[in-house]
Amino acid sequence: MSYLQSDRHRLRFQPLKERRDRVFIETDRIMPDSTPEPLGEYQSALMDETVERIVQAREAGAARMLAFGAHAIKNGLTPVLQQLLREGWLTHLAANGAGIIHDWEFAFQGHSSEHVEENVAQGQFGMWEETGYYLNLAQIVGAYKGMGYGEAVAALIEREGLEIPPEDSLKREVAEAMDHDANRAAAALDLLGAIQTFQLPPGWMTASHPYKEYALQAAAYREGIPFTGHPMIGHDIIYLHPMNHCAAIGRTAQADFLTFADGVANISNGVYLSVGSAVMSPMIFEKAMSMAQNRAIQQGERIHDHYIVVVDLVKSHWDWTQGEPPESNPDYYLRYNKSFSRMGGTMRYMCQDNRDFFLHLAQRLHARQGEGDAS
Repeated sequence: MSYLQSDRHRLRFQPLKERRDRVFIETDRIMPDSTPEPLGEYQSALMDETVERIVQAREAGAARMLAFGAHAIKNGLTPVLQQLLREGWLTHLAANGAGIIHDWEFAFQGHSSEHVEENVAQGQFGMWEETGYYLNLAQIVGAYKGMGYGEAVAALIEREGLEIPPEDSLKREVAEAMDHDANRAAAALDLLGAIQTFQLPPGWMTASHPYKEYALQAAAYREGIPFTGHPMIGHDIIYLHPMNHCAAIGRTAQADFLTFADGVANISNGVYLSVGSAVMSPMIFEKAMSMAQNRAIQQGERIHDHYIVVVDLVKSHWDWTQGEPPESNPDYYLRYNKSFSRMGGTMRYMCQDNRDFFLHLAQRLHARQGEGDAS
């Protein structure tokens, strides 16, 4: 067995502050009143339709879910998305592991997005101590506390630290839980293993996040809105660090997938926005929809009249209102469009930069919010 299989402690990690990054949240952030690029005729009409469906969904108490790729965070859109949260337009946020990492790094040090090609050549890509240490430990502690993936990181940011229980109390809990709650015992053992391996003292572990005002996860945490994380093993830099424990990540990610499925169960007459997520969003949605529809049918109901908007940069030459294209058509392999076109309801595709999409959406919804306040 090679040392990479047996001992990640032999890898050399550097302090995160020494990393040369490309995006600085205080200077690169996009404010809600920033001027977006104008939309074309089709995009503008689709934006009007989307706004109207979101307004109707809120009035009906239906879900308004947003799933997005990491570039929504890297592009500095957090202030825009925070406005959507504050004004009550969204009921659920979902991101991949990279989106959660960038959001955390902005909160922790104010900048993110390393130079991948340069750092891979030096054997340094992803080898950053604080990112691997704190985010993995947050998952281990969060799994012990029964938290979801996104919630565990949000709590770390908002509370600026983690509570480490004493070893003796964990050992007692394991012994007491073994006979009636094996999952609880296993999560406690995971945390006990991290405490022993890294010699973590009991009590409060302070982790300052001086830029947490820019953290979307913390904003959702304060608003009481689910922010679920949907990672894939080996996809993110936190898997390089010896603090990484995939059993704990499995527990928190499972909790978040089920929370996500609960959101989809309320998508009748609701809206689902999938922005810049080519894999994660369509994959989790189709499974969650199957679960939700299964349950609805058992109750003599069906999920219906949901509205799905998919936004990405790849141009599509197929009219998705006509269903999916034949396999001979290259558009068939636009996985996000194909998957969502199979999910019932209404599916629309907009080829647009996420910065322009979110700015137009937030500004038009903000105007509708003002109309509601005036009335």
